[in-house]
Amino acid sequence: MTDALTYGFIAIGCLIALAAFGVPIAFSIGIVGGVGLYLTGGSVFLFATIQSLPYSISSEYSFAVIPMFVLMGAIAGYSGIISELYGAVNRWTEGVRGGLLMATTLASAGFAAVSGSTIVNAAMFTRIALPEMIKRGYHRGVSAGAIAAAGTFAALIPPSLTFVVFGIMTEQSIGKLFMAGILPGVLTAGCYLLAIPVIGRIRPKWFPRETARSTLREKIVGLRGIWPMLVLVFIVLGGIYSGITPPTAAGAIGAVGALGISLARRKLTGGDLWLSMRQTAELTSVLFVLIIAGVFFSRFLVLSGFVTDLTNLVTNSGLSAGGFIVVMVLMYLVLGMFIDPLSMLVMTVPFIFPVVQAYGLNPIWFGVILCKMIEIGVVTPPVGLNLFAVVSASEGKVKIGELYLGVMPFILIEMVVLTVLILFPEISTYLPDLMN
Repeated sequence: MTDALTYGFIAIGCLIALAAFGVPIAFSIGIVGGVGLYLTGGSVFLFATIQSLPYSISSEYSFAVIPMFVLMGAIAGYSGIISELYGAVNRWTEGVRGGLLMATTLASAGFAAVSGSTIVNAAMFTRIALPEMIKRGYHRGVSAGAIAAAGTFAALIPPSLTFVVFGIMTEQSIGKLFMAGILPGVLTAGCYLLAIPVIGRIRPKWFPRETARSTLREKIVGLRGIWPMLVLVFIVLGGIYSGITPPTAAGAIGAVGALGISLARRKLTGGDLWLSMRQTAELTSVLFVLIIAGVFFSRFLVLSGFVTDLTNLVTNSGLSAGGFIVVMVLMYLVLGMFIDPLSMLVMTVPFIFPVVQAYGLNPIWFGVILCKMIEIGVVTPPVGLNLFAVVSASEGKVKIGELYLGVMPFILIEMVVLTVLILFPEISTYLPDLMN
């Protein structure tokens, strides 16, 4: 093993150790990256990087897409667009065992199309759907697990913040990444809809059979609640797919569209708008600190020679591309138990992506696979971020132990979908290829 590999693995070990001792992951990455830059490039190079890097990253035009999509999702949530969407789809799933879980799945997929945050998605539907599920006698842990798992759709269905960060870090087309996530996202939601009735049949006590039934007229009238979401999806994804608007402009247009629809319907107060902007600023600030720290770490890995040596080591080891994917999946599953998704992305992409390129794997397809593994990570005990978001938003209605057990069926579903996406790359690449 070369010195570069030794120092690189020591650095990764130190990073994980700092995180394990409770140091915020962004600071852990930044500290290790800074020390590494000092040891490999000297103090002059380190201070020059500290002076120039934060500004160069935060002034990058491509990153403007992040606050715009976050703001669009926040306004949609506070203005009641998502509550109305949930009510509309719930009328169509009444009478089916597990109907409330199916409604949550559909509504979460819809909300994912206007919000790129899995945490916001999971927390919102915990407040909207969980009380009704508990009231109707649904199993608390499984209900909360379904909400946490369905919340991960926001990491795959565009506009996804994960795709944005991955695209910028790897210089891939964000528009193509967005399109690549559509069919896998629909496939995941479809598998949930198929599996929930099966789970209900195996464990009928978990999901009592629904007695409430809406008339056909009520169902059709209720569909009026989905038009705002459809308009936003058309504005954002339609503009990107057609090539009329780049992702950054589409995000801005979507945010203005969400604001305009909410004000026209008189569903958004001044206080709600302030909360939306505050939430956007907070999440964007956290992401930028994380991204800047990640670039520090990335520059250290490149400067030290770790990336080059690791790529040569893996490609010359005789490990096939399929074997590499299996090893990578196992690595992300383990990391996902302890590290939040975007931190995991920023920490690993700098040394994983060059290996992916060396194997000649499709970078857009790899982005989808990585995103799916991050989906699984945010609901994997003991430190799945969505799990804690649901427990917090439930306000004591669900205990973390119940949620750990309740989310397991959905983790199995996710693993099945991941396997399908690995075996059939065309599911991910079909729509992006049409954009060429």
